[in-house]
Amino acid sequence: MAAKDRQANRTRDHLAALFFLVVLLSLWFVSRISWTSGPLWMAEAQDGEGAPAETQVDRSSGNRPDHNHPAFEERIEERQAMVLHQIRARDIKDPNVLRAMRTVPRHAFVSADRQREAYHDYPLPIGKGQTISQPYIVAFMTDALQLDPNAIVLEIGTGSGYQAAVCAEIARQVYTIEIVEALAESATKMLKELGYPNVAVKFGDGYDGWPEKGPFDAIIGTAAAVRVPPALVAQLRAGGRMILPVEDASGFQYLILIRKEADGTLSRRRVMPVRFVPMTGKVRESAGATDR
Repeated sequence: MAAKDRQANRTRDHLAALFFLVVLLSLWFVSRISWTSGPLWMAEAQDGEGAPAETQVDRSSGNRPDHNHPAFEERIEERQAMVLHQIRARDIKDPNVLRAMRTVPRHAFVSADRQREAYHDYPLPIGKGQTISQPYIVAFMTDALQLDPNAIVLEIGTGSGYQAAVCAEIARQVYTIEIVEALAESATKMLKELGYPNVAVKFGDGYDGWPEKGPFDAIIGTAAAVRVPPALVAQLRAGGRMILPVEDASGFQYLILIRKEADGTLSRRRVMPVRFVPMTGKVRESAGATDR
């Protein structure tokens, strides 16, 4: 009888130890889930391993975005989800780009009836036959420029002003040109309301660039050209980068990434097939040119 009791006690001890081990494993598993599914900024910090550290920007300067407008406090979770699922999941890792995309209120740049779609994975119309680009494309093009807080940026095709605002979160100054006067006016108003003193908008044809403000560390085009405008190449600083959509002879569009070397030579490569609205103005007059 005593032997049976000892065996029963050992069995109970083993079961108790097994139960305790199961509890410990369950607590560990729950803690792991809580960590990885917690606030998105935590997940992004983990995902940034191996990426360059976020550049610290001096926001005490009067020429930096002030983020005081109520729109910055709206739809925060939608912006975080956009970055998590649409941008970071597609291998955009620069923390400065991720921060900019989390910060800029895209819904402020679209009409009220489109704001529920503002953080969806597609472009949206902004009137005058123009669109606000897909968030991923905005992030991809910004990432390709490798901006830093000292960068001076030229944008061709202001549109709503959203891309300019994203660049302005990182760069020191953004100059942007819009050929549609109504859009130039509305973008100027919105960027001012949102508190972007480091963005200057000009109404005009971007084909000739903005020579009096150059040279530029980075140039970005947000409408499809039939050739790379020579003036933009001339205004790109040595060591600078330019990205813009270019339409080839068959009608297909590709993002072209150009880098100007110290000796003025250019390296260029196609990085992605895209579909942008066409660039209008002088660039169409040179449609027969071969230097695409």
